[in-house]
Amino acid sequence: VQLVESGGGSVQAGGSLTLSCEVSGLAFNDHAVGWFRQAPGKEREGVACKAHKDIDMYYGSFVRGRFSFSVDAANHKLYLRMTDLEPGDTATYYCGADRAYSISRVFCSTPHLVDEWGQGTQVTVTA
Repeated sequence: VQLVESGGGSVQAGGSLTLSCEVSGLAFNDHAVGWFRQAPGKEREGVACKAHKDIDMYYGSFVRGRFSFSVDAANHKLYLRMTDLEPGDTATYYCGADRAYSISRVFCSTPHLVDEWGQGTQVTVTA
């Protein structure tokens, strides 16, 4: 399994970014996939997740409608569209995947148990 993130960068507060994750070696129809982030000195947290058996996506409470997660299974990609970015969104963003999860919320809530990770892409939001 390989996950490769791209699209990070530095933006001013209120700006937008779209992150991409190219996925290989796994099938979307039997894995949970999602975006997580980790700020310096903080634990990794779930941003947006989708388990293959769950009809619902899950977003972290801090998202507040600003981010949109999409899965392009045909092209083996995940996207995270982020708008109205805030300095508190500054973090390294990772895509993750795991076969064991059937509930999106649970997948997002247990990053310490997730099996597969990309290398991360840095997002910096300045005031």
